[in-house]
Amino acid sequence: MTTTSSRPVRIPGVDWLLLAAVLALTVLGTLLVWSATSTRDDLTAGDSGAYLAKQVVNVALGFVLMVVVMTTDHRWVRILAPLVYVASVAGLVLVLVMGTTVNGSRSWLMVGGMSIQPSEFAKLAVVVGMALVVAERSEGRWRGRVGGVDVLTMLAVAAVPATLIMLQPDLGTMLVLSATVFGVLAASGARRRWLALLAAGGVAAGAAAVLGGFLKDYQIDRFMAFTNPGLDPRGAGYNVEQSRIAIGNGGLFGQGLFHGSQTRSGFVPEQHTDFVFTVAGEELGLVGAGVLIALLGIILWRALAIASRTDDVFGRIAAAGIACWFGFQAFQNIGMCLGIMPVTGVPLPFVSYGGSSMFAGMLAVGLLQNIHLRALSAPAARMTPTPRVLVRS
Repeated sequence: MTTTSSRPVRIPGVDWLLLAAVLALTVLGTLLVWSATSTRDDLTAGDSGAYLAKQVVNVALGFVLMVVVMTTDHRWVRILAPLVYVASVAGLVLVLVMGTTVNGSRSWLMVGGMSIQPSEFAKLAVVVGMALVVAERSEGRWRGRVGGVDVLTMLAVAAVPATLIMLQPDLGTMLVLSATVFGVLAASGARRRWLALLAAGGVAAGAAAVLGGFLKDYQIDRFMAFTNPGLDPRGAGYNVEQSRIAIGNGGLFGQGLFHGSQTRSGFVPEQHTDFVFTVAGEELGLVGAGVLIALLGIILWRALAIASRTDDVFGRIAAAGIACWFGFQAFQNIGMCLGIMPVTGVPLPFVSYGGSSMFAGMLAVGLLQNIHLRALSAPAARMTPTPRVLVRS
């Protein structure tokens, strides 16, 4: 007689709370984009649902990319990480050679009638590139902190796309990338003196960019308008002034979806992309805007929770870097709508219209889910004992 005894194997599952928050944000964002564009004949050529259809396609393709990354074997994720980095750098080079200039920044590639912004994918590429450097150099070592060579190698990985982005120039993406690099270094265990040097270097580089004339006139005007909103209310300060009016009109519960007076009149520029938060503030009010921020907070919480629960060095640093990326970009976008941050062209993750931002964000969420699945399956494999077979005659 043969009997087999073993513990039940724990079946890993996706982080459903993270997935639900992302899904809710994309649905809410699609409705806000639709509201911001439905009465803009200059954008839609009379088709009120044009941007709705485009954003639904962006979201659908984004979820496909998320599932692909989520279900890819973790070993392949690390193998493909250098290819993602190289492809991102190649895209940034192509932008400088044959890119299209939009709003003063040469950041777009036209491919088959579609516009692609490689700098959005560069954020993810820098995160996975820096995480891979630490993972490869830390294997077999027992010390908890990264050394000077590690830090310099990580900074070199980030410096290549950062330089190409500054040549566009895309100040908004550069700010997000800088905050992300700082967060990755902190999560990797870099000593405080390296973080202090990096912060001081960032301030010095910003001052040199302004004094050296590397920034465009409109970028300097935006910064001056941020420090003094009344300086040019009809020029550089117009966007912030109108966005404040729109958000103020919302009150507690808002004027109702598709009923915002500022939104319907088209007073806020770029309202379906960079200033989409103003639609939430005006039409959904403080409550609706608070829900949107809460959903973003859930995504950050789950990313940090995934980072803290995995034993894999690559996964831990990549998850923490994604949290820094999403967190600072959301703060920058919402902050400029409220007038507490300078105006820069950064989208609100999972909410603003645009394929490149949506695809990059969904790829990052897929990577988070992949790390989560790996963290769940590894303990299960260690805890499952080898089946014992007893033979009786």
